[in-house]
Amino acid sequence: MNENKVVAMLLAGGQGSRLKALTKKVAKPAVPFGGKYRIIDFALSNAANSGISDIGILTQYKPYLLNTHIGIGSSWDYDRNTGGLRILPPFTSEDGGRWYTGTANAIYENIDYLDETDPEYVLILSGDHIYKMDYNELLSFHLEKESDVTIAVMEVPWEEASRFGIVNIDDSNKIVEFDEKPEVPKNNMASMGIYMFSWAKLREYLILDYEDQSSEHDFGKNVLPRMLNEGNAMYAWNFKGYWKDVGTVRSYWEANMDLLDDEATLNLYGRDWRIFTRNRNLPPHYMARGSVINNSLVNEGCYIIGEVNNSIIFSEVTIKKDAKVNNSVIHPKCVIEEGAEVNNAVVAEGVVIKAGDKIGQVDDGKIYLISEEGIMIE
Repeated sequence: MNENKVVAMLLAGGQGSRLKALTKKVAKPAVPFGGKYRIIDFALSNAANSGISDIGILTQYKPYLLNTHIGIGSSWDYDRNTGGLRILPPFTSEDGGRWYTGTANAIYENIDYLDETDPEYVLILSGDHIYKMDYNELLSFHLEKESDVTIAVMEVPWEEASRFGIVNIDDSNKIVEFDEKPEVPKNNMASMGIYMFSWAKLREYLILDYEDQSSEHDFGKNVLPRMLNEGNAMYAWNFKGYWKDVGTVRSYWEANMDLLDDEATLNLYGRDWRIFTRNRNLPPHYMARGSVINNSLVNEGCYIIGEVNNSIIFSEVTIKKDAKVNNSVIHPKCVIEEGAEVNNAVVAEGVVIKAGDKIGQVDDGKIYLISEEGIMIE
């Protein structure tokens, strides 16, 4: 990392209700992804690869599995005597116990942690996006512009722009307007929810926001517009690369399928920027004589006798004789019984698809979420 001291604060407490059954028991950042990983692995690995030595993980909704996955941070080389990774859940104070009430409030409640680490800059991250990013590039731009806050942005499809904070900029990339989730966006330059703050300035505005009883204590809705309106230097840094907000079942399925695209820009195999995760030390996957595996990712501990096409298969999945899996994401410990067929689906952990069942059609354009609650069609 740049010689300037940066502390990362990773917001990982979201429920992710639009992922439906996938987040019934776990926080969104802990949802499995890509056959081997969990969503949070991407932001954590980016921070580790960028040389950030201090990172706080802010948890809230159903944190047990997420905390178990992260552990002491050894998978990302964060198990250090000095600095390293800290889990920062909500806590009881003299005012009593309370949940984090917004993204800005979550950071405010951990001012003591930030004061103790004494950074020059604070990097705010979201734990539920799929991407690779060198945060050094963001910091260098922040320093070059002498910015108070720099927002990572990228163009998104126009039909999705209303889901994001939209920035309007001048010729120097200085932000002149910040519009949080507008019904009619003026452009499609969206905030990625990645912010580089100068710590002294952020600390000042966190306190102001906390004292504002009318605030929702959210960066996009409150803190950033207030900073902009009061004349603080705010710039947009354009990110060029793959990035996906896996906020819906369809976008989650699409992001997994992107890993199987020959022209995909998210490369899991490059040695220069690894995505790290917790290793479960399972046996190798087994593919029986007569099994068929085409354009798919298959993790450890799987037992495959049937046919798999263009799919992501997580660990300890069993696919029995004459069963077919097409264009699907199969979570750990699922069983696809004899003669069953699964198309265009996301199958939640531990689900058994009964012998002879057929779910979906290869080209019907629908996405099927299969869980213990039944089948939901997107």
